[in-house]
Amino acid sequence: MKLATIRTPEGTRAARLTDDGYAELDFPDVGALLAAGDPATAAGGAVHPLRGTALAPVVPHPGKVLCVGLNYRNHILEMGRDLPEYPTLFAKFADALIGPRDDIALAPESSAVDWEAELTVVVGKTVRRASEQEAEQAIAGFTVMNDVTMRDWQFRTKEWLQGKTFEGTTPLGPVLVTPDELPGGLRPSLSMTCAVNGEIVQKADTSDLVFGPVDLVRYASTIITLRPGDIIATGTPGGVGHARKPPRYLAEGDTVVTEIAGIGRLENTAKAG
Repeated sequence: MKLATIRTPEGTRAARLTDDGYAELDFPDVGALLAAGDPATAAGGAVHPLRGTALAPVVPHPGKVLCVGLNYRNHILEMGRDLPEYPTLFAKFADALIGPRDDIALAPESSAVDWEAELTVVVGKTVRRASEQEAEQAIAGFTVMNDVTMRDWQFRTKEWLQGKTFEGTTPLGPVLVTPDELPGGLRPSLSMTCAVNGEIVQKADTSDLVFGPVDLVRYASTIITLRPGDIIATGTPGGVGHARKPPRYLAEGDTVVTEIAGIGRLENTAKAG
């Protein structure tokens, strides 16, 4: 099953993606749909066309946006670092999120706006101190995020939040895909790429994660209760602009395409915000 949050003249609506289009559901967005229970039982309504329907962030108002740093095995080893014993966690706020085709806001305060393609977990059930089985049952599905980062702000201090959550910067979507539709299921093995102006700058397989989706739900739920609609971005592989020599950052008019096989693609243009 694939779910989306679409934009209509009456506001956002949750929708189920079908061969014919986006079948509108009786919920304002995917987060609300997940909070209500089993999305498979939600009745469909009007169908919106595949082309021309505007998409919002798949979960527009998550209670938590958790992110993970340094989580791709090959990338860590190629940098000569040891694999981490625990996940590196940080956060974003929902105001940072944009739709899968919206413009990325280039804040005038930053001259080092970078890309980070990421597989993202969407939580479907309330869970605290989850066992492995409970963590598996808590995962509603997966989506795509680009964790756009203002590097000059990120590294002003040892804490990353200030560079990670600039408003209107972080595309999320286009859909939530349930694990049963993906190779590897709850531990998906999917090719992931990020391209800037048509050039592939990141390429990885999500099976290379040090801490997989189930591990991350278990770990995060030890700290705080996870609820339907919360999201966990699982980390980015090598190829970010900041690590290049010389560094490369997004500029006005650059196009960023972030794609994960089996889930979909984000297509965004960097614009002065």
